[in-house]
Formats: sequence, C-alpha cells, structure tokens
Amino acid sequence: MAAALRLIDPCAPLAYAAVADLAGLGGVEATVLRVVSGLAPHLAITVEQAARNIPKRERGVAFVSIDLTARSDDLTIVINSWKVALTVAKRNPGARVCVWQHVVPGRHNRVMAADLASANITLLCVSDSLLKTLANMLNAPVRMQVLYNPISDDLHPNEIRHDPDLPIFTSAPHKGLDQGLPAFSALRTSIPGMRLELADPGYLAWPVGDLPAGVTRLGSLPHDQVIARMRAALCLFYPQQRFAETFGLVIAEANAVGTPALVHHSLGANDEVASDPSQCIDGRDANQIADRIHDWRSQRPQVRANSAFRLRNVLNAWQQLLAAEPVAAFS
Repeated sequence: MAAALRLIDPCAPLAYAAVADLAGLGGVEATVLRVVSGLAPHLAITVEQAARNIPKRERGVAFVSIDLTARSDDLTIVINSWKVALTVAKRNPGARVCVWQHVVPGRHNRVMAADLASANITLLCVSDSLLKTLANMLNAPVRMQVLYNPISDDLHPNEIRHDPDLPIFTSAPHKGLDQGLPAFSALRTSIPGMRLELADPGYLAWPVGDLPAGVTRLGSLPHDQVIARMRAALCLFYPQQRFAETFGLVIAEANAVGTPALVHHSLGANDEVASDPSQCIDGRDANQIADRIHDWRSQRPQVRANSAFRLRNVLNAWQQLLAAEPVAAFS
C-alpha cells in the first residue's frame, strides 16, 4: 500500500477541511472529506486546495495550498482537471497520477485522451455510467476504473412516518429544477393536495422565478437536516431530463433511508444508482409521473442502499487502488 497520498483540488471555490466547512459546496467536497477521513488512519494524506491560504490539520489530514512546483513520489489524485494532472505527471516522472473524474468533460476535451495515455494517467470514474460515457468520448487507450462516491454506513430506514403528499427536491436548482417545477404543477392537477419541498445546497445561485402553488423553499440545510427531510418525504422528486448525474449522491442517500427517487430513465447514472427499477420513469410523461406517485402513496417500493456505495466498501476499493499497480488501459 502507498505510504502517502497527495490529493489536489484545483476546482473548489472555498477551502474546506471539516463538515462544518461544506456550506456552499457540493457532493464532490463532501465525498473528498469522507474518503480522506476514512483513509487517514492508514497513511499520510495531504490535500492541496486552490482556495486555501492558511494551512490546517484536521483528523490527521494536512490541508494546504496548491504547489504544482513541488516534487513528490506519492500517489497523486487530481480532482477533475486533466491539465493539472499532466503538469504533475511531467514534473514527477515515474509517480502514479490519477484524475478523480466527477463530471463529464466538455466535448472539446476529447484531445485529453492521447495526453493521458502517454503519461500513464488513470481516470477514476465515480460510476460505471461515467466510465462508459468517457470511453465513448475518448479515442485513445486510457487507463480507467470505477470508484463509487460513498454514502454513510449508518444511513438506514427507520420508523419515521413519511408524508404521502410530500415529495422533495434536494439538488442544486441548475440540476433540472426548471423541468421539475412544471412536472410538479402538472402532478398537482391530478392530486391537488400535493406539496413539494426544495432543499438547495446553496453552492450556485440560480434564478428560479416565482414558485408554483404548493412549493416551499427550505433553503440551504445542513446534511443531517436534509436526510431528515428525505425520511419524512414520500419520495425524491427528480424527473428532470436534462442534467445527467455522474453518480447521483442524493438518489443513493434517499434510497439508503428507504425513500424512493422518481428519476428519468437512461439519464446519466440514474438507472445504475436507483436501487429499484420502478423508480426510473419517463420524466417527460405527466401521466406516468402521476401514476407512479399514485402507486407510491398507497405502497412505496422497498428501496435500500446498494452495499457497494457504503463508505466501508468504498474505502476498501481505495485501499486496493493504493496497493495496486496501474490498471490496464481501456481502449
């Protein structure tokens, strides 16, 4: 197993080192903290952040500013930026370098394939869906493997009674809320008593205009309060068809606490992460949405967490990465 891990985050707009720092940030940063905190008892970890000016040590992890001039033989993981990864690889020949890919790069980044292949840089994809998307997009052999985003080991259904008239939307507004609100209004014509809660993580300002009748904005809530609202809801209401989740942490977490997620089929990782196929519908079809909600108001599907997404199992996969030789190129 590698003796040390260097993780570089050139993307986060705010410095973070603890859960309390995540206000205004998203699932990527929460995932980073879960992984490094879980691995810290086993090896030395340094997290370099573009937004950090003052070094900090938290739970055995060193959080510092980025220094791309530094020389290091440690396994280096770069979040989302293949160009930064290339810079690191060129400065540290022979070191293992990976890009932890949480997003789909723009089509103009197809040229990255040849550079990544020549530098032996591995793409770590957060879902099988993302790996397949990138494999289709790139046109040169590139090392790729899947490391899921983790959900907490202690997320389980409990005895809290859910409200059969209350779905919830817990993603950032740019993730299809402009399609979700009209879909909810159409649903409300079929079931007049329905209400919808909106919990916005708050990391991106996005105009949504006037809210339709029956919709309540909860604002940006701490993660434990979001989970509590998920438990109380009939379902996660996410029938939008535009934003392709590369993993869909909110879907995985909702299922983990027993709350079904109403998602558009064949979009991003929706079908992969949703633990019961009845959750995947045609989000363009108002009748199909209404029929599924009618069914769930009487009897919700028994959804549970995919054990592969549990933090303990994701950490095991990371430990295998730390101990392994580079994977074969995917061509």
